[in-house]
Amino acid sequence: MMTNTASPILKKNVSKTSPVWEIGKNNTPRPCIWMQAGVTAKKNCSHYYDCTGCKYDAAMEKAAAAGKHLTWQESMRRQPGSQRLCRHAMTGRADIRTCPMNYNCNRCAFDQVFEDMLAPSRGHEPVKTTQVKGFDLAGGYYFHSGHTWAAIDSGGVIRLGMDDFSFKVLGGPDGFDLPLVGQELNQARAGWGIRRKDNQADVRSPVNGVITRVNETVRTRPDLSQDHPYGDGWLFTVHNADIKGAVKDLMDDETSITWLDNDITSLEKMIEEITGPLATDGGVLQRDVFGGLPALGWDRLTRTFL
Repeated sequence: MMTNTASPILKKNVSKTSPVWEIGKNNTPRPCIWMQAGVTAKKNCSHYYDCTGCKYDAAMEKAAAAGKHLTWQESMRRQPGSQRLCRHAMTGRADIRTCPMNYNCNRCAFDQVFEDMLAPSRGHEPVKTTQVKGFDLAGGYYFHSGHTWAAIDSGGVIRLGMDDFSFKVLGGPDGFDLPLVGQELNQARAGWGIRRKDNQADVRSPVNGVITRVNETVRTRPDLSQDHPYGDGWLFTVHNADIKGAVKDLMDDETSITWLDNDITSLEKMIEEITGPLATDGGVLQRDVFGGLPALGWDRLTRTFL
């Protein structure tokens, strides 16, 4: 059993500079909560801080119940007061705060409010983006060929939205036809709808999952998705017990750049069929491609790219 002196790991690893949705995409260490509590010497989280579905966490709890070591909660109770960080701060989900409930999370009002309201409503801002011929691509996200994305939040929540390309090509939406909480989304099948004037189209879901929250703001402000497609313009959060399996068929940073470049090339060819050759000086397409060139056809654009 390890000693329970104050661990320097605690202050070091609650930094907000390494978003949890980038787990597995770089070499930044993201220590398991058992490591941060000082129970185990070295263990990085590989389950997006979704402790409830983590086999390692279950095994550690079982060993603690058998008296082989402390629980992470008991280990944290032995830390000096300033080191007793809230578990949400330890996992980078919340700002730095100490635990006021002696790690009895089931009796903590903040824990309940955070899980039910605060954490799901937080979008990924700011997001590092790469520009591909004038279209933004978010780093650390997973992309589906229908120009939708999935990003993994701390706690194993999967957040979904539509990409910058879809809104710049189709223009600002007048509204979305969004399903309700509790409905099931199926990967590569129509999950919701997008509307602009008399035009509408189905949008394919990037993952399987049950909807746990809908971004109600975009119902009344659909332009938010166009202005901040990777941040506050997200559409849903979903639950999937197999987090890694949910995104394994999607495109990561490297492959998504090549895919987007190819789709932009296809779009340019479609435009050239109507307008003639485009400029070759490295210019970028305008923000509302369909609005500026309706002859492209809404149905053709959505059939090709969504």
